[in-house]
Amino acid sequence: MSELYNNQVPFELKIKSMDENAQGGALEKSRPFGVASNGKKYYIESYGCAMNFADSEVVASILANSGYDSTKDYNEADLIFVNTCSIREKAEQTVRNRLQGFKVVKKRNKAALIGVLGCMAERLKDKFLEEEQLVDLVVGPDAYRSLPNLIEEAVSGQKAVNVLLSRDETYADISPVRLSSNGVSAFVSITRGCDNMCSFCVVPHTRGRERSRPPESIIQEVRNLYEQGYKEVTLLGQNVDSYRWSEDEKIRGKKLIDLKDTDLVFNFSNLLEEVAKVAPDLRVRFSTSHPKDMHDDVLHVIAKYKNICNYIHLPVQSGNTEVLARMNRTYDREWYLDRIAAINRIIPNCGISSDIITGFCGETEEQHQDTLSLMREVKYDMSYMFFYSERPGTLAAKKYADDIPLEIKKRRLAEVIELQNELSLISNQADIGTVVEVLVEKPSKKSEADLCGRNDRNKMVIFPKGNLRIGQYVKVKITDCTTAVLLGEVVE
Repeated sequence: MSELYNNQVPFELKIKSMDENAQGGALEKSRPFGVASNGKKYYIESYGCAMNFADSEVVASILANSGYDSTKDYNEADLIFVNTCSIREKAEQTVRNRLQGFKVVKKRNKAALIGVLGCMAERLKDKFLEEEQLVDLVVGPDAYRSLPNLIEEAVSGQKAVNVLLSRDETYADISPVRLSSNGVSAFVSITRGCDNMCSFCVVPHTRGRERSRPPESIIQEVRNLYEQGYKEVTLLGQNVDSYRWSEDEKIRGKKLIDLKDTDLVFNFSNLLEEVAKVAPDLRVRFSTSHPKDMHDDVLHVIAKYKNICNYIHLPVQSGNTEVLARMNRTYDREWYLDRIAAINRIIPNCGISSDIITGFCGETEEQHQDTLSLMREVKYDMSYMFFYSERPGTLAAKKYADDIPLEIKKRRLAEVIELQNELSLISNQADIGTVVEVLVEKPSKKSEADLCGRNDRNKMVIFPKGNLRIGQYVKVKITDCTTAVLLGEVVE
């Protein structure tokens, strides 16, 4: 599969210095140096995918540069923002319910402003102001730079809306404020938008066309994070494997298969390698990969560098080729299994997870069984599993009948979950007796006497606290497990 990349000439990466007032996570608890406080505070809640959480950090940076201070208590906030998700109907309803909870703030402080950000804002646009009377601002994912002006409009009594999508906005020059950071792990966005028009997915409609950040801005952000003490970065994109950059705009827009040996293109395998080179003790993860773009060159880079985690999230959605065609996934069952075989061949013992949708339009019982059989063949360590939820505006909503009864969707989902729990337990039991390296991330939720962190394969490990501190690498011998976590004892 890697032949598409063989003729590419490596793009020369030149790291440029960034603005002195924008230094990654250095702004976590304060405004940038030289920016006076305007005496107002903002509060942000994020829902949905990691991209939404990363976007909230961009918003926090923009607000900090406008003189706002952050607060973790929405009751004392002058600005309340909810960064939303539209991927499923349940996610949207969660946001609507949450907005109602902010009515008490409006009653206490009539000058307080409430804004809706992100995918749900873009999808519903002006309609949101009509449906949710307490909302003052509606701002799409490509319009965050306009927030200071929109806030001024809202303060004057106008309803402020900007949901315009961009063909080139990447926020590359904005250093995110790390919200609620543990000081150990950070997200770094490398692409925005999506060109994969999966028939069930609303993301291309709410986040626009795909575009990549300049590589020097990504590498510099990663370097800044490492200098501030971060030990792990996750490169984010709707489809990280389609990352590509060229100084030539025309070349950048070409499909990889059309590139010639004279073209200078910096692709995801190049970027992943440069990030790994920043520091040998900086762990590197990435999400999400698309099976059609997961080629061998990326796998070889992962195998080459010890600090790139041996873990790949490779969503399959369905194990049946006909269903995959209706989903417009542009690969079939055989292609997907070929990519799994390549992962296992090039990166032995690599952790693999997936996304699975049950009850998609027209799915028969036999096609559902194909998904279960694929799960058994791949043996996923874990999966994110959902039943199909029709989203307005998508190709599936326009072209196919949502014809699987809800009770059948839920029954099939229950079968998928049951099987995944079995596979996860088998995978975790195989780790008992092994010694794994863990990056200590945070206290355990269940006991103050324990800490937890992930190993190389993205499995959560819980172990006694002792004298350990967050941010350390420790060796843990696995002594027990559940379907969700590994349990162990520190041996070094």
